[in-house]
Amino acid sequence: MTIDSRQVAAGMLEAVPFARTLGLEFVEVAPEAEGGVRAVVRLPDSPATHNHIGGPHAGAMFTLGETASGAVVLAAFGQLLDRAVPLAVRADIAYRKLAMGPVLATARLGRPAAEVIEEFAAGQRPEFPVAVEISTESGKPTSVMTVIWTLRPN
Repeated sequence: MTIDSRQVAAGMLEAVPFARTLGLEFVEVAPEAEGGVRAVVRLPDSPATHNHIGGPHAGAMFTLGETASGAVVLAAFGQLLDRAVPLAVRADIAYRKLAMGPVLATARLGRPAAEVIEEFAAGQRPEFPVAVEISTESGKPTSVMTVIWTLRPN
């Protein structure tokens, strides 16, 4: 699988204007072993996204994680966009440590893309997880998130 990370970033910023509003930066979108996909998205440190204690607002961190998961979905299943609409079904996030400064969300596809594509081709509406770790730029984990996605046929 080859991935054009610039095309994925441009597609995400076009489709999700809120990602532009937050100033999200796409650091990396790349294939992983066994048909996996990884995306890394950065939320810069900005007073406009701070909470009452000076760190990134929980809503901004949620959006960061969901956007990173969406980049994984676009990279893994972009070839199906003429036949399917990717939709987030549900999400779960745990804020574990205080985050300060810029934060990074690293998202990974939780099922092999080929398996999901096979289910979709068989007329099913597959669901699949994307796991996200949010950390400071120095690598200190602050939050974990799982977004369950589906491919809805057009």
